[in-house]
Amino acid sequence: MSKASPPKDWDKLWLEYNKSLKAWMNAFESLQNATKDVQTKYNDVMAKALKESSDKTMNQFTENWQKSMNKAGVDTFKQFGDNWQKVFNQSGMDQVKTYGDMMNKFAETWQKMWSK
Repeated sequence: MSKASPPKDWDKLWLEYNKSLKAWMNAFESLQNATKDVQTKYNDVMAKALKESSDKTMNQFTENWQKSMNKAGVDTFKQFGDNWQKVFNQSGMDQVKTYGDMMNKFAETWQKMWSK
C-alpha cells in the first residue's frame, strides 16, 4: 500500500508561509541592525556631549532626543503591538491560540517526562 501524498494546496501554503517567515526574519534582522546602529550613535553623541557641553545644552539635547524618537516611530512600535494583539483577539484566531496553548502544554509535559 502506498502512502498518499499531501495535497498540492498544503505544499503551496507551506511554501508561502516559509517565504513570509524568511521575509519577516530579514526585516527583524534589519531592525536589530538599525537598533544597534542607533544605540552606537547615541552613545557616541552622549559621550561627546558629556565632555563638551554644559548642563543647559545637555537638557536641551535630551528634550530634542525624546521628541525626535517619538517622531521617528516609537509610537509606531506600540501601535504595531496593539494591532498584533487585536489580530490574535479576533474570533478567527482562536484556533491559532488554542493550538499554541496545546503546543505549550505538550512542551511542558515533554520536559517533565525527560527531566526525571
